[in-house]
Amino acid sequence: MEHSPEELIGNFQFQRILKNDPKEKTLVLLGLIDNKDAIVFLEKSHFNVDQGSFKVGDIIKEIRLINNNDVYFWSSALIEHSLPEAPSGKVNIIYPATETHIKKYEEQKIHYITETPEMYATYVKPYIESMKGDRIKWVYNILFHGKESETFVYHDKDPDNGFVLLPDMKWDKVNMDSLYLCCIVNRCDISSIRDLNSSHISFLENLKKKIITITCTTYSIKADELRVFVHYQPSYYHLHIHVVNLMHQGLGNGIAAGRAILLDDVIENLRLVSDYYQVRNLNYFLGENHGLWAIEGFREANVKSNSSN
Repeated sequence: MEHSPEELIGNFQFQRILKNDPKEKTLVLLGLIDNKDAIVFLEKSHFNVDQGSFKVGDIIKEIRLINNNDVYFWSSALIEHSLPEAPSGKVNIIYPATETHIKKYEEQKIHYITETPEMYATYVKPYIESMKGDRIKWVYNILFHGKESETFVYHDKDPDNGFVLLPDMKWDKVNMDSLYLCCIVNRCDISSIRDLNSSHISFLENLKKKIITITCTTYSIKADELRVFVHYQPSYYHLHIHVVNLMHQGLGNGIAAGRAILLDDVIENLRLVSDYYQVRNLNYFLGENHGLWAIEGFREANVKSNSSN
């Protein structure tokens, strides 16, 4: 049964705050909808203004002085907003939410991981296999069953080289400075960068070229204004590529070292060493709520690999 966001929010029973980030202007709430866990993710929108006709007095409806000193004045304000052109915020809902979803969004301690190839083979690869099937059913719904097709920017159904390009849920589809697209490939044999080798170079090069061409044509943006990258560890284990406007800095750890890896760097690494991602240690940050951190052997192996550096 399909639910509208109005119905879901109307039935949401608040339980606790998972995260309140003053820098990213986001608030993540945990609650219940029909006795099932639900997550509501609130984010204040970036200002969307037309430089040709913009007047600051048109959007500031009320202003109250906080303090001033010499030439500096700081105030609280009530800002005009409207839908769909100038939303005041964006709401994402996950329902029903799993324990994995809850742990992902909850405040947590972060650790530096040095993942050796042996750690990957012993702990990470089995974990990745356990996170497939029904856990990424929503990905297959997009790729093969037309779910969210009304939002597709591009869809190539070729089983080997095809992909879907669509707006990421982090983008409000209004402000171009926060442009955020996600490319999900059709092929199911690449779970993460650990599966990549030199035989994939041509595939990745063609993928990047098509992604950039389509994005630039569709949104009138230049190629050198885009950040094209992958994550390790990724949020889900099916190869997907992030395409983001360089102006969009409010992504927190999503674009930080220790998580994001430029697609160009991935390709160049494979040129240098054909099995680069099979033989080298991978260093990244991992939260304590991640399923890998729950594996005692993985934690112990990480202590040893870090102490040997």
